[in-house]
Amino acid sequence: MALSGEQWTISYSGWEAVIASVGGGVRLFSLDGRAYIDGYDDDEIAPGAAGHVLAPWPGRIGDGTYRFGDTEHRLPWNEPATRSAMHGLVGWLRWEAVDVSDSAVSLECALPAQPGYPFPLLLRTRWSVGPGGLRAAHYVSNVGATACPFGLGVHPYLRLPGSPLEEWRLKVPAKTELTTDDRMLPNGVTDARFRDSTVIGDTVLDTTFGDLTRDADRMARVVLTDADDTEQLTVWADESFHWFQVYTSDTLDGDRRRRAVAVEPMSCPPDAMRTGTDLVTLGPGELWSGIWGITPRR
Repeated sequence: MALSGEQWTISYSGWEAVIASVGGGVRLFSLDGRAYIDGYDDDEIAPGAAGHVLAPWPGRIGDGTYRFGDTEHRLPWNEPATRSAMHGLVGWLRWEAVDVSDSAVSLECALPAQPGYPFPLLLRTRWSVGPGGLRAAHYVSNVGATACPFGLGVHPYLRLPGSPLEEWRLKVPAKTELTTDDRMLPNGVTDARFRDSTVIGDTVLDTTFGDLTRDADRMARVVLTDADDTEQLTVWADESFHWFQVYTSDTLDGDRRRRAVAVEPMSCPPDAMRTGTDLVTLGPGELWSGIWGITPRR
């Protein structure tokens, strides 16, 4: 079997996406053969968590240690340079298909209770393609006997075919962004950049944007546009997602460096397990859900 696991190709009227079982995420997404995410080969380990579902927390937990109720929990560091537990526990697990059609696939992942996160969850994602592009609907149930802390994010890397990242314009519907310390952990808040469509140029971003402004349909939309306005990508997210992480791929290896912009919808910011900011508490049997998607325009 390929390193990224079993694959499902879904399509609709020129749209096509490939969903991989390892990480439960999107590996490829295109319209009429033009790729709009920076994907990877089926027999390749997803670089930089490309396309993965990030749960039960997105971003970093400093020192891998947090308290929930009266109990302190300790997780192993998977980013030793920052002494952090990063991007949750389901990114390298296999997800199973529970419903497949030509234009959609639903995957499930049963996360067992374990040291550091003794809370069993059942996660389901329905990936679909249609007139609006790519859509992901996430459902997470607490299948344990006690309440648990929870957050979710997703990690797509976006590309605009035919032009370099430095020429793209970025618009983020946020009033604030988080500042970080030398371990990339939040340590403050400042006014957000890129509130208006602005050329990225040589700006380096690995930045969490919050206080999102929403359109009349209650969706928040991050927009990437190329220099001559012939290609545009919109990442939209519903009210379950309070934050966007935007990352200009500066720490990726080889030709992936600064080739794509990761726009990551997140229910909570990094280090929320310690700060409690927008952290969800799921009671036994409770369900969390959130929907987001990618819409190209040519």
